[in-house]
Amino acid sequence: MIDSALIGWSRAQFALTACYHWVFVPLTLGLAVIMAVMETVYVVKKDEFWKRAAKFWQKIFGINFAVGIATGIILEFEFGTNWSNYSWFVGDIFGAPLAIEGIFAFFMEATFVAVMFFGWNKVGKKFHLAATWLTGIGASISALWILIANAWMQHPVGMEFNPETVRHEMVDFWAVVTNPVAISKFFHSVLSGWMTGAIFVIGVSCWYLIRKRDVRFARASIKVASVVGIVGTLAVMSSGDSSAVHVAKYQPMKLAAAEGLEEGGPRAPFSIVPGLEIPGMLSILATHDINGFVPGINDLLDGYTAPDGTQVLSADAKKERGDIALDAFKAYRENKDTNPEAAAEAKKVLDENVEYFGYGYIGDKEELVPNVPLVYWSFRVMVGLGCFLLLLMVVVLWAEYRNRIENMRWLHWVALFSIPLVYLAGQAGWIVAEVGRQPWAIQDLLPVSAAISSLSAGAVITTFFIFVAVFTLFLAVEIRIMIKAIRKGPETEVAK
Repeated sequence: MIDSALIGWSRAQFALTACYHWVFVPLTLGLAVIMAVMETVYVVKKDEFWKRAAKFWQKIFGINFAVGIATGIILEFEFGTNWSNYSWFVGDIFGAPLAIEGIFAFFMEATFVAVMFFGWNKVGKKFHLAATWLTGIGASISALWILIANAWMQHPVGMEFNPETVRHEMVDFWAVVTNPVAISKFFHSVLSGWMTGAIFVIGVSCWYLIRKRDVRFARASIKVASVVGIVGTLAVMSSGDSSAVHVAKYQPMKLAAAEGLEEGGPRAPFSIVPGLEIPGMLSILATHDINGFVPGINDLLDGYTAPDGTQVLSADAKKERGDIALDAFKAYRENKDTNPEAAAEAKKVLDENVEYFGYGYIGDKEELVPNVPLVYWSFRVMVGLGCFLLLLMVVVLWAEYRNRIENMRWLHWVALFSIPLVYLAGQAGWIVAEVGRQPWAIQDLLPVSAAISSLSAGAVITTFFIFVAVFTLFLAVEIRIMIKAIRKGPETEVAK
């Protein structure tokens, strides 16, 4: 019997680690671009002011980068400790992008980050600038391979099930790499980091304006960060459009949950909040056609006929075929050494139904519906805060160019208190992506109930609270070091 407590606490532990890790990652991605732009201006203009400005934000980048590494390493180890069945079942596929990330991207970051921090007076300006850009590029490449692995969980491609090894094995590496979900997820996640970095820099810079110190530095930082943030946020919205199409195609239950859509159909409405809808907008977002058909939760559970005449199986029918696949797999294993004919027949039945293999582990069809309120409201928090923060950056940039930013004290406070909001938006986005996929560890292939390790719930609970303490300590230490560095401010020569 499956221990529901073990599943719940294992999911909670992984979610805890992922959420803490994502506190550090987006700021790393965003600051990497902002500090590189500043150093580029320094090299072009030969103005020492921009060098000192870049060095200040590099210091903040370094603090965040160092603490973020620890949570990332723990996150990868949890696949082996808490999700060993998952690692065995698809490790040949999922492990490849993570291995490439560790061997290539991480070492690239580590190499050039050392030059960036310690090479100011040891290498030429252009070489140092290249190292700064390559540090940021390395961070983005690192994110790329991790997101390729995550996207494969959302839309598994390029593999075949091998009943001999009881594993899914990669047969097309480039199908995994060019997974359309990976491409849109990469741009959406990495560019959201630009927004995070921008809001962080704007908020900190406005704190300097509130204190009426380092004004030139603060205004220059606001200008660079606002441009980077606006470009990044607009690109996030664009990639969000392609993500919506992919979710509608490959994860329709996630889309239905994100909209709270029980009954689907053509001209499906988009729910702003319960009771306030835009007719046809969901169809436009999901299919780029106002008359496009979007299935609801009940359609997906009960089965439906698609507009092209395709009959989409009900959850019960998928479970039935999943049971057939599991029985055929068992028969193949029992007969492969003693009865080749029976094994061959079982293999044929397995191949015909392997697409629904994971449904054989589903107990009740209601398990296929994720936590609708959590996914629904997380999506609206993500979108709502994204729009607000874009407006904030536009207003801040306008105020800077109009030379009004110094006197708009209310705007300084709004920007400062928006720093936690940008983190909330990022966390909400990952809740939609990961909770919306439940109950699947790998979409339609492996439910979390079959991916779990053989551990005691007590052991997972113990390590969960240890991680709470350790990660909170990491975060507290980082915040304290950052606040100390911010209070000290840039080198005095910047504030002229």
